Amino acid sequence: MSELRIATRRSPLALWQAEHVAERLRSLNPGTRVELVPLVTKGDQLLDSPLSRLGGKGLFVKELERAMLDGEADLAVHSMKDVPAAFPDGLGLAAILAREDPRDALIGAPSIEALPQGACVGTASLRRQLQVQAARPDCRIRLLRGNINTRLAKLEAGEYDAILLAASGLKRMGFEDRISRILEPEDMLPAVGQGALGIECRLDDTATLAAVQALNDDESNLRVRAERALGHCMGGSCQLPVAAYALREGNDLWLRGLVGSPDGQRVVRDEIRGPASAGEALGQELGQRMLAAGGQDILDALDSD
Repeated sequence: MSELRIATRRSPLALWQAEHVAERLRSLNPGTRVELVPLVTKGDQLLDSPLSRLGGKGLFVKELERAMLDGEADLAVHSMKDVPAAFPDGLGLAAILAREDPRDALIGAPSIEALPQGACVGTASLRRQLQVQAARPDCRIRLLRGNINTRLAKLEAGEYDAILLAASGLKRMGFEDRISRILEPEDMLPAVGQGALGIECRLDDTATLAAVQALNDDESNLRVRAERALGHCMGGSCQLPVAAYALREGNDLWLRGLVGSPDGQRVVRDEIRGPASAGEALGQELGQRMLAAGGQDILDALDSD
């Protein structure tokens, strides 16, 4: 191939992620020119409202997908936690890279338990919100959107007592020293696919598919696809209050899931173990079990709000 064009958002983290993939592709394909195609997405423009009211995190990928379908780009790099379960016709997931830290990070307090009474906690995630509210009903959740620098600046300005961000993004951008505490999955179950980068491209573009599949990490792919299967059962939106986390245990896969009301009053948790080779089937089974155990009622109540 003579050229590969990577569609990417313009945020500092998105550009870092796209350039990371570009560098790896250049090293694997010395004769290929790899360029970034930075685009502004609706999700980056509309920062004053929760994503759940704007159509979910799919707002971060639609413009990138349009660029690929229009022939303006060959592939796109996504944070897998931002990727809806369904892809447009003609596009699909070509590779999932080795996963970074999938956990959440608390900044501004040593733990959720140590937050002052009535603390103001910043997040844009219903998943994080419900888990904070379930542990600390006294805390106030306030919308926090924007890039990492913007969110950290708002914390420093005293607008929040603490904020929650993905540990992976902080580490990739060199802000690991700002993390007060990494939250273990037992304390806060991560988002579907959190910490993993995925590459999307046109399914009929065999040359690009072959080039990017060399970046695929089998272990991360297996775990993320199991989590995404559970998420798909829950409706497939990245902005629903749903969490999933898969771990490999020898030849088996351990998958934990959670769905709850944003106020933390109703929470359904469940887990499943089975052959790692059946990861997606395990995700579907666990998702169906959680829906039957009350998850469907929680999601229906969200739809009616």
